[in-house]
Amino acid sequence: MSQFIESIKIEDQEIYNLDLHQKRVNETFKHFGKENLLDLAKIFKDLEHDEDGLYKLRIVYDLNSKFKTGVIPYAYSTLNQISLVENNTLDYSFKFEDRKIFDMMKNKAKSEEIIIVKNNHITDSSYANLLFLKGKQWFTPNTFLLNGVQRQALLKSKKVKETEINLQNLKEFSHFQMINAMIGFEEIIYPIEIIENFPETSQEIG
Repeated sequence: MSQFIESIKIEDQEIYNLDLHQKRVNETFKHFGKENLLDLAKIFKDLEHDEDGLYKLRIVYDLNSKFKTGVIPYAYSTLNQISLVENNTLDYSFKFEDRKIFDMMKNKAKSEEIIIVKNNHITDSSYANLLFLKGKQWFTPNTFLLNGVQRQALLKSKKVKETEINLQNLKEFSHFQMINAMIGFEEIIYPIEIIENFPETSQEIG
């Protein structure tokens, strides 16, 4: 049976975006026609986590509502190597625990991290949604693979806007950042030039 994963930010004993994580879990069960018995708030409460600092709560679960948890100290890290990788068939609409496809793409690209291009459009990195800066406004691609909780929260707060970002207009943006449940808005920002195989056309992606 397929297993799914939620990675939830805990900082100084406070849990973040729990409602959006619960919504995603609910939608996963509903899509596969199963009953959801997972209450993330109760799971967190039962952990009795009383440590200050930044932690990742990792919940792996299946569609029978069986789950296992882990609380892991978390530290931000920056990247030095990012490449564009084309994959026109990739589907990651649900947050599956099995992420071998992403590891395979990174290994093939021989890159520390990748930005996935699907049908000429920018989607996500291997582990995060993306934001791109034009002038003073941040935008997120409307061709995402997974509608992450941080992405949803930033759109709701109107800190970012959604737009079409493809290989042709990518050069119009000056900077980008990766966001996910653990990495918030403007935590780590990269110049667009850090992308090693920045193309002029889609044919230039290997």
